[in-house]
Amino acid sequence: MKKEAAPNYPDAVRFLYGLRLFGANFGLEHTLQLAARAGNPQEKLRFIHVAGTNGKGSTCAMLESIYRAAGLRVGLFTSPHLVSFRERIQVNRRLISQAEVVRLVAELRAANRENDATLFEFATVMALKYFAEQKCDLVIWETGLGGRLDATNIVTPLASVITNIALDHQQWLGDTLEQIAAEKAGIIKPGVPVITATEAPEARRVIKRVARENHSPLTPASQLPASSFQLPVSLLGAHQRTNAALALATVGVLQKQLPVRAENLRAGLAAVNWPGRLQLIERGGQKILLDGAHNAAGAETLRAALEKEFAGGRPVFIFGALADKDWSGICRILAPLAAKVFTVPVASERTADAGELAKVFRAAHPAAASAAVQNLSAALNASKDEPFVVITGSLYLIGEALAKLGCPPAETDERGLNEWTTPKKHD
Repeated sequence: MKKEAAPNYPDAVRFLYGLRLFGANFGLEHTLQLAARAGNPQEKLRFIHVAGTNGKGSTCAMLESIYRAAGLRVGLFTSPHLVSFRERIQVNRRLISQAEVVRLVAELRAANRENDATLFEFATVMALKYFAEQKCDLVIWETGLGGRLDATNIVTPLASVITNIALDHQQWLGDTLEQIAAEKAGIIKPGVPVITATEAPEARRVIKRVARENHSPLTPASQLPASSFQLPVSLLGAHQRTNAALALATVGVLQKQLPVRAENLRAGLAAVNWPGRLQLIERGGQKILLDGAHNAAGAETLRAALEKEFAGGRPVFIFGALADKDWSGICRILAPLAAKVFTVPVASERTADAGELAKVFRAAHPAAASAAVQNLSAALNASKDEPFVVITGSLYLIGEALAKLGCPPAETDERGLNEWTTPKKHD
């Protein structure tokens, strides 16, 4: 009788691809059930839970770097990944190994008896189990979509962090800043401190109200003394100083539970690394800036960074976006900065039409030549002699660019695992 082959990494990835068929689900029931079958690993861990519209990943990366510099063993859970699924689950910035992915998929597949967990729910419990097994001192825990009904919200953290509130994912989170803020503020737990960098008055009112109802002390990052904003941060962009202030405020609030010395703060911020967000790559004499600006607020941040940190020259843009984003608004924000624009489809079922993107760029800035091209490879080839190229519009496109540019070389490419169908809304 032929012996059945042991499961391997491609098998595990194929199983994860199969979970995409369940789409995305708003609600905690399935995650709680799967976590219970896995032994409730979240009860053995300490968390900092981070929600918000933009800046979540950067803030998480800063917090991870600071606490690791302080000597803690730190788990990091983020999404989406840029190239490899393994990016989502890291300990001390080391990606989970392929062997551990294989093992955890096999174990949780058996626990997922009703086969009802979505990919994100399954990955959330995978991360919890792995971090508990790794005996992490602290887990930096990023929400996926929203907060209140996001799978990550089964934990009770040491602190709830809300970066900012802007219009994004309106079809699921609401059409106003107040509605979106209410979803993000859903991560606030009774008595757990809240730290936020949210500036929009209507959003701040919601966060303040939810914090008050939960008897959760609220600390705005803007309360930090001005000197706190002067610490050197390795990430480009003035907006990263706001993210750094939020990270510092969080560290300050948790100082008694998680002591951090001043030198740990400086070392952590100086060493933080977060790919795909104003990431500059130099190849020969060419500069390529990668930034996943996927909503209007992100585009404004990118424009400010280009005007301040890359003044004096007009870049060539390579732009691709998802159809369910405000791509016309993003195009209009960025168009005046462009010398030339190549629009491309994103490797996603939800891609915006490259021809329609080019039309909006032409209308917004007729002086810049705007052309739709077949794919990212064609755009990179067409711009190979340009001194400065900006690739932006979607993190999906950034992942594809990193894979093609080999920064860093990837063993596997699982960008397709970022795909999901329309979430089901729960009351």
